[in-house]
Amino acid sequence: MKPIVLITAGDPLGIGPEVTVKSLKNPLVQRVCFPVVIGEPTSLVRAGFSDKLARLIAIDSSVPLPDKPVPSFAGGETSFKAVELGIKLALKTKTPLVTAPINKQSWALYGVPYTGHTELLREHAGKEGLMMFISGDLRCGLVTEHFAVADLPHLLTQERIVAAGVHFNRALKQLGIQKPHIAVCALNPHASDNGKFGTEENEVIAPAVKALHRHKIKADGPLPADALWLAHASGQYDGLLCMYHDQALLGLKLAAKKPIVHITAGLKFLRVSPTHGTAFEIAEQNIANPSSMTDAILFAATRHLPPQIF
Repeated sequence: MKPIVLITAGDPLGIGPEVTVKSLKNPLVQRVCFPVVIGEPTSLVRAGFSDKLARLIAIDSSVPLPDKPVPSFAGGETSFKAVELGIKLALKTKTPLVTAPINKQSWALYGVPYTGHTELLREHAGKEGLMMFISGDLRCGLVTEHFAVADLPHLLTQERIVAAGVHFNRALKQLGIQKPHIAVCALNPHASDNGKFGTEENEVIAPAVKALHRHKIKADGPLPADALWLAHASGQYDGLLCMYHDQALLGLKLAAKKPIVHITAGLKFLRVSPTHGTAFEIAEQNIANPSSMTDAILFAATRHLPPQIF
């Protein structure tokens, strides 16, 4: 029996409705799941949605949508309410949830107190949610996410690194890797060269790696991030535990040869999303590439990326 996959269509003024509809028209998506879309109906119909593609749970706006693709109260209202409902249904049914991109400014205009999906999901579906990304055999987890680089020395605690490592190790096992071998990235250049370029490696990250060993986790580090991406791409490690957002995404986007899927691991249900934003500048032009959204839905339905989609 095919699983149900919940899909929130994202900001109605962005490319979310378009990539959602294009993904639903993919025969493989229809073959592996029963999609249920939650979103603003006008934007979805404009993108080509019909009842033959999926069941629709409509989220209407209390004010008219703007005529142009811009951050808006209406976009924030409908996209936030869609995600709220998606979380409630996923919690109740343990059904996977795929989230098309929202716009943080639109959420702020509507008065949402969260900076994005991950923070909302942690509040309602598991405070231990770990942001991680997968592209083929490339896998990385983030210790910190949407924070200023200047705040990293204060945010990187031994406890935070250990917790991320434990959740990352568990997520890799759920992906079918029986004994994951994880590389832990350093924060500073050359892993601080034994304290010449910072103290975080010796005082925080190295003790955290030793703590991971006590959790029976095979972890190496802290190691320079630039060299680690090459080592990971060559198969030396099953995943990289990165200290901050761009340390993960810069290397991944350069090294990835297959589409990238974003997962929030450690929640009470599986949450997957594409790795792009609302892209207002190309919205409503029917030129958005749906591959990342398609892969997110396929992963949610099958827990892996089927090779035939590449």
